[in-house]
Amino acid sequence: MKVVLFCGGYGMRMRNGTEDVIPKPMQMVGPRPLIWHVMRYYAHFGHKDFVLCLGYGAAHIKNFFLTYQESVSNDFVIRGGKVELLQSDISDWTITFVDTGVESPIGERLRRVRGHLEGEPYFLANYADVLTDAPLDEMIEQFQASGAAASMMIVPPQSSFHCVDVNSAGEVKNITPVSQLPIWENGGYFVLTPEVFDHLPPGGDLVEDACGALAAQGRLFGYQHHGFWKPADTFKERAELDTGYMQGDRPWMVWERPVTAAGDRPA
Repeated sequence: MKVVLFCGGYGMRMRNGTEDVIPKPMQMVGPRPLIWHVMRYYAHFGHKDFVLCLGYGAAHIKNFFLTYQESVSNDFVIRGGKVELLQSDISDWTITFVDTGVESPIGERLRRVRGHLEGEPYFLANYADVLTDAPLDEMIEQFQASGAAASMMIVPPQSSFHCVDVNSAGEVKNITPVSQLPIWENGGYFVLTPEVFDHLPPGGDLVEDACGALAAQGRLFGYQHHGFWKPADTFKERAELDTGYMQGDRPWMVWERPVTAAGDRPA
């Protein structure tokens, strides 16, 4: 399946200020940026045809791939003055770079790459800033079996805050961690059909407009994931992922796991 990555937003919560021009997908986790980790995840499951919805910071993303150095994340041998790679990351990837506007909401970005999805009965989509160890093959299979028009991965609440039940007199009756509430959050991993375009108005939003309309029709499937899931929406979250990488705690790097099940693909 083709993979659409939304990587054109300002990412203000990740920036030091207006002079910080590095887009959020290009923030580093280990030796590679966030967007690489997301793409490597999809490639592990065999989905290597990417459509990048560019906007803010497009030049940084383009330059990263135009000057890509395989030796940064792959072993190699220097023989006779020439570099011989022992393996490769992106040599079999297809990456389409599309300017979808600096101010465009995500739904509009998707509308602007529709022409690159012609003839695709299904396609994948992602915010390009969330890492997970979810079994993508299983996610796709369950969605296809559901007969729905769209699917989103949903996860338990990640907040460390507490909800307080209080009466009109100010008496606190109960305190509950948000993470224990019986609700789910949008996890940012989508499996979609072209039917989503029927519900995307110009300037619209993928979740509020298209997914909202399909949910009202009973045509939206939610894949519940209880495993590792972490966004990199802020400096703190990105730093936590980077620290985990440096310490060898990398659950999202499913391509490093040994092949143990039929659903696992070798890197």
